[in-house]
Amino acid sequence: MYESDNPIDQLVHLYIDGAFNRRELIKRVAQKTGSVAAAMSVLAGYEELKGAEPAPEQEQARAALRTPRDAFEIEASDIEFTGPASTLYAHLAKPRMGETKAAVLVVHENRGLVEHIKDVTRRAARGGFLALGVDLLSRQGGVQMFPDAMQQTQAYGRTNQADRRADLLAGFELLKSMGATKIGMTGFCAGGANTWDFAVHVSELAAAVPFYGAPPALEDVERIKAPVFAIYAERDRALTMRLFPVANEMIRLQKTFGMIVYEGVGHAFHNDTGAAYNGPAADDAWTRTLLWFDKFLLN
Repeated sequence: MYESDNPIDQLVHLYIDGAFNRRELIKRVAQKTGSVAAAMSVLAGYEELKGAEPAPEQEQARAALRTPRDAFEIEASDIEFTGPASTLYAHLAKPRMGETKAAVLVVHENRGLVEHIKDVTRRAARGGFLALGVDLLSRQGGVQMFPDAMQQTQAYGRTNQADRRADLLAGFELLKSMGATKIGMTGFCAGGANTWDFAVHVSELAAAVPFYGAPPALEDVERIKAPVFAIYAERDRALTMRLFPVANEMIRLQKTFGMIVYEGVGHAFHNDTGAAYNGPAADDAWTRTLLWFDKFLLN
């Protein structure tokens, strides 16, 4: 759905990703349709919204998994560094005790380096890795230049794959300059697609975990060197169906590959700020992500 040019599709996607609450979604759709009644009728046709309102009992679980900036076991800060075409804005986090030569690049969804992805970056550090989230809106001044979620999405739409890859590669090189000898990557939605793309084009990548991102073209699979663990959702049918031919090709070519499709959940189920969040699936998926990185980055 994130690839759609339909403005209501885009608003629903932003709601699922946690950009705003259901009341704001209805208000914005009503502005497009002309009335609240028409908005409600249109939204009733979106399968991904069924059961998507966050359950109150999940709030405690959401809070428990988050890693604040001042968590005692990590050090985290916003940084700037030189990119190929502009200053790059990023969030850097690392374990407070000891040194690690294993690092993870965390790639955001299609809204820039928002606070949720900074939090995920800190979770990777809490898991024992040097972690970096790069803002792919940096060439336009960074996510801070776009206070509204729709503006952020539009700004991301003005980026292109080659520039995104180049900026992520600059982050990759920064991690190497900090002593990282093995670097993995994980990304969500658009970030999942960028993770697949990086695996195709950067042979040094040591491991990849794309979350519900558009997979590469079949003819590009042969170029992938990194072990890939793909995480997808049953109800995110359009993207998940696109995964299976790529999965078959990975297996045919004897690539190191694993995958899981979580039953009964939809797109963005890992995003604890969004309406599609599913605690058990998100917790299991993150555990599997860290185990994949443990296996291929720490050995």
